[in-house]
Amino acid sequence: MKMLLELVPVPVTDVERAKEFYVGAGFVVDVDVQPADGVRICQLTPPGSACSIVLSSGLPALADAAAGSVRGLHLVVADAAAARDELARRGVPVGEIDEHDQGVRYVPFSDPDGNTWVLQEMPWRAGDFASAE
Repeated sequence: MKMLLELVPVPVTDVERAKEFYVGAGFVVDVDVQPADGVRICQLTPPGSACSIVLSSGLPALADAAAGSVRGLHLVVADAAAARDELARRGVPVGEIDEHDQGVRYVPFSDPDGNTWVLQEMPWRAGDFASAE
């Protein structure tokens, strides 16, 4: 069996504000539609990722989690320091690098609603990025 994770709902209070944050962080807008009155669906993808996030309003099935309740979404990167510097350059408030055993490094950040993210560098995954960058 093969399963591909393709879309993760991220609950926010203001879709436009969140969209601006994520676009500023380098995410690409795949879809931004208002299919009905009071309904908005905005899908964005981190650079190089096969999985996207969705920001929405007016859809109880996607928006029943409290804004800011998502914790610890991981974005795996080739170089945590370079990715941290890029996000900081783009105006994203990022935490310091937290280094662990075997060279694993983490950098925390959060969106305006408090959904938390972590950049994660795992040295043994460096080959995963050879053709992606």
